[in-house]
Amino acid sequence: MATRILYTDLDGTMVGPRGSFWHTATRALTASPATALLELHQAGVPLVLVSGRTHDQLVEAARIFAADGSIAELGSLVSWSGGRETHLLTGDLPAEHTGRTPMEVMAELGVVDALVAAHPGRLEWHEPWHATHSADALLRGRVDAAAVDRWLAGHGWGWLTLNDNGAIPAGPRMKLAAEALPPRVYHLMPRGISKGAAIAWDLARRGLTPADAVAIGDSVSDLEMARAVGRLWITANGAAVPGMADLMSALPDVRVTDEPMGAGWAQAVLASL
Repeated sequence: MATRILYTDLDGTMVGPRGSFWHTATRALTASPATALLELHQAGVPLVLVSGRTHDQLVEAARIFAADGSIAELGSLVSWSGGRETHLLTGDLPAEHTGRTPMEVMAELGVVDALVAAHPGRLEWHEPWHATHSADALLRGRVDAAAVDRWLAGHGWGWLTLNDNGAIPAGPRMKLAAEALPPRVYHLMPRGISKGAAIAWDLARRGLTPADAVAIGDSVSDLEMARAVGRLWITANGAAVPGMADLMSALPDVRVTDEPMGAGWAQAVLASL
């Protein structure tokens, strides 16, 4: 396939430990991701960052990596022209809340407070990074996401879903119970919002088709990109997560890199050129 655009997850995929572009999963220094990025730009293939990070964080990252645009908050906010142009996707947010952000609605309804109270010691805000999100509530801990979705439906909030965005290191700020460690990052957000839906919207804006696009990721939430692109690469660290193999087997043209994180990312980029 001729790749005309590349969409990539950031943390745990393009960048490795502590968000470094220059370290492998074992923290050895490497230039392979930077070399692959240079070849991508020299080939004239646009790079779009797709992440759970906020819009402001991705605009800054896009400058560093010379990306052509970004998709923030796990598919909620598409931006281009250096972040000056944006489009907010609100998914299944009920019609009576049109004109307000999902976070404003969740705050008014007390959804997050109720959810955290129902899972003591197992969920908390992903401080301090949660503060500026507009479409999703950023949480951390360890819960059964499917069980949480059933709990949401039982409280009349079935239009919301909890998305697992992968593992993170435990830190001193966390007040989680031992059974919630090692923690994972979760995005509580309206159904219908996903990285795949955002990519589909962005491709249509650009006049491109799924066959023109490749995506790279490492988490369950990244699998949603598979049907929006011609090929999805999952880095080895993501493929090793329990249950991922079964999920990937049900999707079209998903491939796994030989190496984790940045080294695997570099392999996927070079194979796509």
